Amino acid sequence: MQRVPWVVGISGASGTPYAKATLNALLDAGLPVDLVVSRAARLTILDETGIAFRDAHWAEDLALWLGRSGAGDVRYWPAGDLAAGPSSGSYPVRGMLVVPASTAACAGIAMGLSKDLLQRAADVNLKERRPVVVVPRETPVSRSHLEHLLRLHDAGAVVLPASPGFYAGTKTVDQLVDFVAGKILDAVGVPHTLFQRWAGELGSAR
Repeated sequence: MQRVPWVVGISGASGTPYAKATLNALLDAGLPVDLVVSRAARLTILDETGIAFRDAHWAEDLALWLGRSGAGDVRYWPAGDLAAGPSSGSYPVRGMLVVPASTAACAGIAMGLSKDLLQRAADVNLKERRPVVVVPRETPVSRSHLEHLLRLHDAGAVVLPASPGFYAGTKTVDQLVDFVAGKILDAVGVPHTLFQRWAGELGSAR
C-alpha cells in the first residue's frame, strides 16, 4: 500500500502538548506522518519538556517526547530543507495540521512567504485544495493576527484555536489537551476516542 501521510508542522508557539497528543493519536490510528519542526519550535519543546529535539537524533528524541518505544511511521524533514518532499504539490499527502501555530507561522502561511518548510508545505496544501488545519494558541490577539486568520479561512484552511471544552467531564490537564487534539482530528475525519462526546444530557459525562 502506498504511504500517504499527514504532514504535521510544529511551530514555535507555546502548546507543544497539543502537538504531542495529535501525533500520538495519528500514529495510534495507524496513519503515517511527515513531521516538520520549526527552529523556534525546538526551543519551545526544550523549554516545555526539557527534551532537545535534534536533527541528527530526531527519532530517539521524538520517541522520548511522545512516550513511545520508537518513532513509529514518521518521516522527519528539517525545517530548512526547502527541497523536501512536502515542499512540492506532486508529493502525495493527505493534508497538513499546524499545531500549535504561532502568530508568525499564521502570518507567513497567510501571505505565502514560504520562509521555511513548514510555511511552504502549508501553502502547497492550500493551493492543492487539501485539508489544512491551523491551531493558533496566542491570546489575546491583535488586529493583524485576526486578519491573517481570516485570510487563512478564506484560503480554505480550518482555523481551530486551542480552546478546550469543559463539558466532557474533564478532570485533568491531559483531558483538556486531548479535547483539542480530538477536535483537530474531527476536522479532518480521523476517528478517535480522545474525549467523550456530547450526548444531549446534562451531567452525563460526570
